[in-house]
Amino acid sequence: MGGVTRAASSSAPTASGLSAPPPASVLGLAPVIPVVVLDDAADAVPLARALVAGGLPAIEVTLRTPAALDAIRAVAAEVPEAVIGAGTLLTPGQVGAALTAGSRFLVSPGWSPRLLGAMKDSGVPFLPGVSTTSEVVTLLDEGLTEMKFFPAEAAGGTAYLSSLAAPLPQARFCPTGGIGLASAPSYLALPNVGCVGGTWMLPADALAAKDWDRVRRLAQEAAALAA
Repeated sequence: MGGVTRAASSSAPTASGLSAPPPASVLGLAPVIPVVVLDDAADAVPLARALVAGGLPAIEVTLRTPAALDAIRAVAAEVPEAVIGAGTLLTPGQVGAALTAGSRFLVSPGWSPRLLGAMKDSGVPFLPGVSTTSEVVTLLDEGLTEMKFFPAEAAGGTAYLSSLAAPLPQARFCPTGGIGLASAPSYLALPNVGCVGGTWMLPADALAAKDWDRVRRLAQEAAALAA
């Protein structure tokens, strides 16, 4: 969980009710984690099936819309081969709601002590967001080694992450924010990057047209970055 396993507290929502066990880590599941924003939960299952068929099993559904929790619930129930997670977590309450819906990993754009505590107690892997060296050092001191680097391009991109590799080699990242097919390989080539997050395989016009075959093809292209 974020690079360390911790026992869940009895008062915190945990992953004990998940229909499938959470992965040991998010970073090694695929080179790209699709970052999904859904306005209609009915699109969640066919979208997830298209992404999985394209080779991207880890799917982050952001809690930015009212449909997000229903979307996570549907994928968890109907697409068992997907590793469904919740993103844009801002509060401990959202952590509990995401777990109840079936999330098998958690992602936040940043963190507070209360939010970090809830994610630690969740029983699933999590990626707390960082954008500064001090935040990375603080999380390493907490025993965590896996983090989201956000917003990646605006916060310094590959040059910044590369500069962290020597002094902080134990930290590993999933950079997200402004990354596309052209820039993803330069991130994935870094020794401290396990995967990247992105939306380029989910173009708005394809989602509006429910063109799941196009999503599958774009997912295949993204999955091939691991080669």
